[in-house]
Amino acid sequence: MAPVAYFARRFLFFLATLWAAVTLNFLIPRLQPGDPAEAIVSRLAGQSESIDPAQVQAIRVMLGTPDGNLFDQYVQYLGAVLHGDFGISYTYFPYSVTHMIGQALPWTVILVGVTQIISFVVGTLLGTWAAYRRNSRVDSVITLGSTFLGTLPFFWLALLLVYVFAITLRWFPERGGYGGGSSPGWNWLFVSDAFQHSVLPAVALLITGPIGWIIGMRNNMVQSLGEDHTRLAVARGLPRRRVAITYGARIAILPNVTGFAIALGSILGGTVLVETVFNYPGMGRLLLESVSSRDYPLMQALFLFTTIGVLVANFLADLLYGFLDPRVRKVESV
Repeated sequence: MAPVAYFARRFLFFLATLWAAVTLNFLIPRLQPGDPAEAIVSRLAGQSESIDPAQVQAIRVMLGTPDGNLFDQYVQYLGAVLHGDFGISYTYFPYSVTHMIGQALPWTVILVGVTQIISFVVGTLLGTWAAYRRNSRVDSVITLGSTFLGTLPFFWLALLLVYVFAITLRWFPERGGYGGGSSPGWNWLFVSDAFQHSVLPAVALLITGPIGWIIGMRNNMVQSLGEDHTRLAVARGLPRRRVAITYGARIAILPNVTGFAIALGSILGGTVLVETVFNYPGMGRLLLESVSSRDYPLMQALFLFTTIGVLVANFLADLLYGFLDPRVRKVESV
């Protein structure tokens, strides 16, 4: 069992990082130029109209914009976060920030979560196969193919999929999460419609998603197969496939486990680019809209959810690493 001191140090580091992230999450949106209340008045009145200070102040009161100095706002912000109160969205008034995130979160979790898991499994298996057959034609095809796909701009790939399969062939919908003929609910019409709308975004993510796992697993496994304990296993006469899986892949997958945990933690942030191209109603598009509209409450909540997700995933990966690899605990205790 791992020493208690190792887990205590990891937990204290997690708390310190979480506090720093929450503080930065408070400060960064307020460093942006402009006033969200003025932006709302300008949008309602039109660019040709002058901004009425009374209207701006009325919008601030209606939205509950924090007042006072920066320290007072920081104290109010910490209290609201502890109570789970993220305020009213400026862009989607009168809906609360929690309501908007609750509407967008399932779309991103299903789309990005499923594609992340598939990408990790496929990438790890292909990387293991390439390392097992290193310096062969299979290795060359997998590594060169992954490198080529990695050079293609993701934005270009997404637009190409839309042009070919949505506009030209009309096999799948062009944009959105579901069509106008269905309403959200657990019924076959909506589920099938949402599935059709998610195919192209999922394919776009799956084309480039496994590349990092392939290259990382292949390189780590080639390195582990060249270590002394692996050579000793070969000298003892163990089968080559058993050596590759038991001694090579088992050690090589450890860095990928950490990366996969962090990738799962970042699901809450969504994939801004793919959701923007396909107009998908997820967290990524919501984040882009909040930044462009200077929607401070929504922006802060999205950043905070993403940061906490990554920190929690990283913390769990550290704990898992401590169990899987005793060498980590020994280094920490030195």
